[in-house]
Amino acid sequence: MAEQRRVMGDKTVRSGSDLERIAAAARGKGQSRNGDHDRVKDNPSASDRRDGDFEMRIGRDGTWYYKGTPITRLPLVKLFASVLRREPDGSHWLVTPVERGTIIVEDAPFVAVDVDRKPADSLLVAEDVELIFRTNLDETVVAGADHPIRVEIDADTGEPAPYIDVRNGLEALINRPTFYRLVEFAVERADPASGSKVLGVWSKGQFFPLGSAETDGSTS
Repeated sequence: MAEQRRVMGDKTVRSGSDLERIAAAARGKGQSRNGDHDRVKDNPSASDRRDGDFEMRIGRDGTWYYKGTPITRLPLVKLFASVLRREPDGSHWLVTPVERGTIIVEDAPFVAVDVDRKPADSLLVAEDVELIFRTNLDETVVAGADHPIRVEIDADTGEPAPYIDVRNGLEALINRPTFYRLVEFAVERADPASGSKVLGVWSKGQFFPLGSAETDGSTS
């Protein structure tokens, strides 16, 4: 039993040490797994990539996990998020100056937990209004051409899955309460391509569709 506790204790210390090593590398300090100091490009080519797995996962609710255990230190999560990259193939990597490794993202790496509309008293059809989102990591994003909103509709359930681009293809899943608040700001408009009616919101001169405004017209 004592031996088992010692081994488990060593494993806990080793896991913690590994996490701190990754954190040190993310700060631009520290060494790779091999002990070298080779710098890795922020956007390395395929030939520069090192096969690696940081054994991290981001749950659908935005919780970060390391080897199955939640990372509860917000500053540490923010640090890792600052070096998070998304590749064209959809994979996610933590890229530090000395190494890079894959992480699993169950849905989107961030969650939008609130939205404000400024000016708050402007008309819903005002094109110069700004929709300001706050993420679970206290980052603010203003919807617009550089930070578009998109909505995926589940083909089976018809449920919407709304997202906003935070940076460089990294998106935030807009949680349900925030999406309901967003719908309160929606206006009806004819789609320029199809002519069908859609509901959407304006922000920084951009119109973002949230869903169809058409009804089937059936009566009971």
